[in-house]
Amino acid sequence: MLNGKQIVVTGCASGIGQEVARLAKKHGARVLGVDLAMTQDHVDEHYRADLTDPYAIQDLVRLLPRGIDGLVNSAGLPPTHPAAKVLKANLIGLKRLTLDLMPKMNEGASVVNLASLAGIGWPNQVSSILEADALDFDNVQAFVANHDAGDAGGRSYFFSKEALIAWTMRNRWTWRERNIRMNCVSPGPVATPILQDFLDTLGARAEEDAKVMDRPGQAQDIAPVVIFLLSDGSGWIRGTNIPVDGGMSSHIMCANSGLIS
Repeated sequence: MLNGKQIVVTGCASGIGQEVARLAKKHGARVLGVDLAMTQDHVDEHYRADLTDPYAIQDLVRLLPRGIDGLVNSAGLPPTHPAAKVLKANLIGLKRLTLDLMPKMNEGASVVNLASLAGIGWPNQVSSILEADALDFDNVQAFVANHDAGDAGGRSYFFSKEALIAWTMRNRWTWRERNIRMNCVSPGPVATPILQDFLDTLGARAEEDAKVMDRPGQAQDIAPVVIFLLSDGSGWIRGTNIPVDGGMSSHIMCANSGLIS
């Protein structure tokens, strides 16, 4: 499915990113892994980079080769980290890396962003999302102070994913002349090393979600969808957010619209 393709996977050392790297290799890709943690598992080359640091991103872009066929933005931080750092990792750094790598991407390349069920409320945050267009590493603290994107209730994480989904949709045709597409995948609760961080932050909300789900997701549930979006078979899917959450997003939408009591 990915024979001969060169794929960059951030967050490749654990969780969903690690499984994406493993499955991409299985399907014939050459995998360039990016993570702060050193690993040689399922990658052909490893690049150590802190995606909350603009200079580290600059160095990473310089080191990565040309001829990139896919970028998987899987690296991110849970809401137990300070809000400004969450936004840097999950939104600002992700966008910077993606945009700076565009000149090194092949025609027909695919960008897949790992969003989240946490971003389902993006339509209620449009004004803040539009203001976040000007968000950068040097003004993130002021943005947090003036918007609903702080530490309380994990809002920094929720906002980062809301804005990421909107950014993906808005860039549905940005690179259409080069046939480069961008999509995102929104997992529900997944049994990865950071699941406990979400349970600690969300408390009762997480317990309520658990009551209606049959089980937490696994990285193996998410990675195949990412691989499909990297493949040529997804060539006409553009600017789409695909929920992979055991039906949780459908449950929320049905409940909010009165389709279920």
